[in-house]
Amino acid sequence: MAESLVQTFLGLFDGLKSIPFGKELIVFIISLMPILELRGGLIAAALLGLNVIPAFIICLIGNLLPLPFILWFITPIFNKLKKTKHLSKLVNKIENKALTKKDKIEKAEFWGLLFFVGIPLPGTGGWTGCLIASLINMDKKKAMAAATCGVLLAGLIVGTFSFGLLKGIIG
Repeated sequence: MAESLVQTFLGLFDGLKSIPFGKELIVFIISLMPILELRGGLIAAALLGLNVIPAFIICLIGNLLPLPFILWFITPIFNKLKKTKHLSKLVNKIENKALTKKDKIEKAEFWGLLFFVGIPLPGTGGWTGCLIASLINMDKKKAMAAATCGVLLAGLIVGTFSFGLLKGIIG
């Protein structure tokens, strides 16, 4: 699924490839996005032929950038949006979906969040992990440290796949 989403975004951003640092910008933008995050960015970087080290750094920065904002501001934003007629259902749906995964984090806190973010499975990642951490009132600094370590772990796993196996398959 991730690869097909990445292919879609590569098509959308195709015009950026021709500008200086355009491929890097595409990878950065993909890494900022929920669902794709660093995992999608690394796949895109491999498909675009970028060097693994700069790609990893770009993806890491792109994935980590939104996380403090999610940790510190999502709960107050959600509380305000719940008071609106049109967005309250959407916010409740997002919260409920995230909270179905809270058991994985709540019991072990730091380690639970680290592995939730770090094991690249559908529905996990920095965005969701930080949303859950915020909703269960986990210590923000501890959550940020765990999410950062998790993103690094996910990057090592997906980077190994994307720049090793994927490159071997597609040449």
